[in-house]
Amino acid sequence: MVVLWIYCNLFHHHESMVGGAPSGDGQSTGKTVLVVGANVGIGLEASKHFARMQPARLIIACRSEAKGKAALAEIEWDTGYNGSELWIIDLANFTSVTAFADKFEKEGGDLHILVMNAAITQPVYQPTTDGWESTLQVNHIATSLLSLLLIPQLVAAGIKSSTPSRMVIVSSGVHYWITLAKEVKASSKLLETLSSKEWCTPKHMRSRYLESKLLNVFFVRALTDKLQSITPLSAVAVSPGFCYSQLRRSWYEKPAFSFAKIVLAIEERLLAWTPEQGSRQLVFSAVGGRDNEENMKGGYVSHGRLVEVADFVLSDEGHKMQDTVWNETIDILNSVSDKIAPIIQEYLAVPYSSTN
Repeated sequence: MVVLWIYCNLFHHHESMVGGAPSGDGQSTGKTVLVVGANVGIGLEASKHFARMQPARLIIACRSEAKGKAALAEIEWDTGYNGSELWIIDLANFTSVTAFADKFEKEGGDLHILVMNAAITQPVYQPTTDGWESTLQVNHIATSLLSLLLIPQLVAAGIKSSTPSRMVIVSSGVHYWITLAKEVKASSKLLETLSSKEWCTPKHMRSRYLESKLLNVFFVRALTDKLQSITPLSAVAVSPGFCYSQLRRSWYEKPAFSFAKIVLAIEERLLAWTPEQGSRQLVFSAVGGRDNEENMKGGYVSHGRLVEVADFVLSDEGHKMQDTVWNETIDILNSVSDKIAPIIQEYLAVPYSSTN
């Protein structure tokens, strides 16, 4: 009952708190929108909202071609918009991410709105082919990789339209809850520590999704701090709220009588928003708040408005950790793509300090 009470107070808001379906007021007309992680759930529903705004191009990106084609059909059926495109990407594979970015550089043109929604949660340690723990790679490292690689296209669109482009990173309200272990805080290679097989015990993996969503907030705030002030690009973190979606599908694969599985099912049935309701937060982050653009830069959106991030993020310790995570992330990404360093040099005003 205590668990349900906490969820109820944190997440269970009536329709007026969610806000009405966003119209966008034509803010996507004639523009290119890319939604990564768009074949199901809030990503698919957000794509439908964007489709109703009649963008010049709507690119949905996902891992499965079959599921992606089904999403294209659903978008057209529900909205009448037939301009959606399917591009394939697997964030659990760095080669797939860099190939996607290369393709976008050649074929994508300018990019006005990027929504990085793809995420996973794994209850046990599963490494990717790149050697990183899968949740950490998909939710933070690869998300950061693609976001940085697409900065030239985002900035070009912002310059031509005289309106800052938007980079939306889907985080979560769970970042308020996480307290990193002292061993992780003390590590000079925080990501390496979190990803190690030795650290990823079942106990530690219970907090992995929460940690990854804190890293999303760090990334948005660090990028904003380092972008040149005149750069026409606003990076925004957003919480979609507690939504019923396929994100937690791996938890339903637990044994049939798992207590955690039963509790999760009850919580979702009683407390969760629909994916469509959650998607409104993504769309607001992408097209809303234009009369408050400076505050949107590096902001955190929840319930259709800017709200303050966790106290830890704002603390001196949080600032130091944000810098540590940024520097380690850039070190990792430099080893993945030789395009990261030139992008940082051209678009970021504050250099990074290598952790190597």
